[in-house]
Amino acid sequence: MPTDESIEKGAATFEKLMGWKLDPKTLRDDFSRITIGNLFGDVWSRPGLALRDRSLVTVAALVVLGREQELRLHLRGALRVGVTQEEIREVILHLAHYGGWPVAAMATRVAEEVFREAARE
Repeated sequence: MPTDESIEKGAATFEKLMGWKLDPKTLRDDFSRITIGNLFGDVWSRPGLALRDRSLVTVAALVVLGREQELRLHLRGALRVGVTQEEIREVILHLAHYGGWPVAAMATRVAEEVFREAARE
């Protein structure tokens, strides 16, 4: 089970990336504690990659896996931590050659929707 320190660190990383503060009640069940403590408190907070770079790598992985819902969420986070729209477009185009045109077409559609939403905020 993650430590209180990793959960606090994870909640801060989650807030920076996702843009919303976690309600402490959310962290009562084991799944949430492990997700926030281990994933965001340990993995996302490691010093080897900046948060911005981890975000871009995550977006790339979600594109080739065809994970539309998660991609939408992580695209918003990527923009929030400094990844540019141009960088996201370039990653999607590059991955079309490795992950296939169908996932790149889906990712392009989702990215453009997220970009439009971000412009309205």
